[in-house]
Amino acid sequence: MSKTPIITDPIILKADDWQDYQLLDSGHGRKLERFGSQITDRPDPQAFWMPANPIETWKADATFSASGDDERGNWQKSRPNLPDDWKMGWNGLSFEVRRSPFRHLGVFQEHSVHWRHAQEKIRAAGRPIKLLNLFGYTGMMSLAAADAGAQVTHIDASPKSNGYGKANQELSGIGEKPIRWIADDVLKFMRREVRRGNTYDAIVLDPPKFGRGPKNETWRLEENLPELLELCRAVLSEQPLFVTSTVYAVRLSYLALAQSLRDHLEGLGGTITTGEMAIPEAGRDVLLPTAIFARWDA
Repeated sequence: MSKTPIITDPIILKADDWQDYQLLDSGHGRKLERFGSQITDRPDPQAFWMPANPIETWKADATFSASGDDERGNWQKSRPNLPDDWKMGWNGLSFEVRRSPFRHLGVFQEHSVHWRHAQEKIRAAGRPIKLLNLFGYTGMMSLAAADAGAQVTHIDASPKSNGYGKANQELSGIGEKPIRWIADDVLKFMRREVRRGNTYDAIVLDPPKFGRGPKNETWRLEENLPELLELCRAVLSEQPLFVTSTVYAVRLSYLALAQSLRDHLEGLGGTITTGEMAIPEAGRDVLLPTAIFARWDA
């Protein structure tokens, strides 16, 4: 039997399991979304189709306007006393969202497809699972995995993001669950883990196109991703469960990501699912594409 992972036909993963989130409308480079109790209007270059309703009729609590080419900008509130942070929930977990100067809100809701997959695999494993979450941001994957019973190591270069993750852990009522929150450069951390001989049963990575570590280390996706995948292979346990990678860089194809993952997981067998991630719009047959992904399962 071949031990080369098999790449299956591409699919679209739809984040359709939310109660506290809705994509209400999209088009002309913008999107109208409900995050819990607030409605936001943000730019999205992928949404270059026609909106269901004219943008000038959209009614948002806060609207983001970019001030340059680096995604920075400002939020205009519909009323002065509008809270800057508020609570949301997903599948029994609670977390805070907050408006940032980069149009983000502290959660990437399309990733719920991966949170659910991780929970299902961890619960079905029937054994203790160690999960490594790289570029973990504010930690929703870490919370979901820990809630399902995994021992989690969460790595992000931003101490602030890790702080939000810890707060969300307490907010979710799972403060006793084993999550290590580590602010570090991902490549440096992974090289040390290889030297230490530490291993993990599952790995999740969401690398940015460009980033900087806590000591100004530089990350460039096309240059550094091959080494990171090699390091991921080196720290996989003898009974690996899954490896999930998401990429937002528009120049990279999901086929390129899947084939690179296959190369680095040669000998493990299993299957690689790949394709796009998308958010379904409420009320009409529109999918807002968000990212590409490749996921290996034993």
